[in-house]
Amino acid sequence: MRKLSTFLAMMLIASLPLMAATKITVKQLDEILAEQHKAGKSDQAVSVKLQDLQLTEMLSTDAMNNLTQYDPGPYTVTQIRVLELESAMLPPPPSDIPATAAPDAAAQAAIITKAVDYDTKQYAVLPKLSAEKQTIRYQDGVDYTVTNSGQGGSFAGGSLEVKPSSFYIRMVGQNTTAVQSEGGMEVQPAKTKAVDPASQNGQVSQGGAGMVLGAVLMDAAKGKITWLRWQFLNGKQVAVFEFAVDKKQSHYTINYCCFPETSNIGAGHNGSGGNIGTPGTSVSYHPYTAKPGYHGELYIDPDTGEIVRLITQAEMKPTDLVHFENVRTDYGPVDIGGKKMVVPVKVVIQAEVVPNGDSYVKYSTRRTYFDVAYKNYELR
Repeated sequence: MRKLSTFLAMMLIASLPLMAATKITVKQLDEILAEQHKAGKSDQAVSVKLQDLQLTEMLSTDAMNNLTQYDPGPYTVTQIRVLELESAMLPPPPSDIPATAAPDAAAQAAIITKAVDYDTKQYAVLPKLSAEKQTIRYQDGVDYTVTNSGQGGSFAGGSLEVKPSSFYIRMVGQNTTAVQSEGGMEVQPAKTKAVDPASQNGQVSQGGAGMVLGAVLMDAAKGKITWLRWQFLNGKQVAVFEFAVDKKQSHYTINYCCFPETSNIGAGHNGSGGNIGTPGTSVSYHPYTAKPGYHGELYIDPDTGEIVRLITQAEMKPTDLVHFENVRTDYGPVDIGGKKMVVPVKVVIQAEVVPNGDSYVKYSTRRTYFDVAYKNYELR
């Protein structure tokens, strides 16, 4: 019954009219900021204007840095970063797409072969490394709150009267941790104690480190790989392929923690028709895991086979507690121990979850963006 009511609530919310964001290009964003700067608008006024904008193409790091000429204040900078993260999976502006004709089928196959060879002979054999991982988290919905009992909660609306504190994405925190990797894949630390479900400031937290690059190539080979376009990336022309992987062939794993599940605790009976105890509810916390199909894009250096960017997008159902997860990983050359190695340098994760899980409160969703940077790589 609970699942049915949740589904009906979700369908009702989906049918309500939403405020449509104004769609703009990167060039138009530049023009808007120039106009606001010329008019002497305040930092807060500019940031509010940006909240209702939606980019139709990717805002690159270079293009974003170029916007500093308009002296944006801290609120505006945050909204520009939000626009960058929201557009991370989109195609670039036309200026970043070469007019070069697509390679023929044989040349396309040769590029894919180089990429597989690069992964098996170079990337997959990267040594054990350590690095600093900086994660900045942006999200909408309610913040973590502390009740009168001193216990915290992150329910997005604990009663029918409570509304989310913000419908807009904003930065909610950041942290830097030491991580380790092997074969180019971040190694998850062993859990030494039970995890408090109210940890991470009561926020449902992404629990994975992304897919192993070799696994993506293996899955894509069993699925469908097609040519997408040429694109300029980091000053070089790269080949972009799109792929799709069926759920049966997929090694993609969704792993988020932790969602509340509410169950009724009925009163007992004394054998004479009377009740013993007080009826109520019990809340337990559970991770959400799934193995969906997925699709994405591979960005490949046609000369070396080096993979410079990977995008994966999980194919979730509307009734899942995780509505979507999109991950973009950028790889770049880093000097480590006097030797150049190509490693992950930036990751963007876009996710939308149902933070209340299977609990008896108002149905709501929460959208979160993780902006991750890896720095100071060293040999272990």
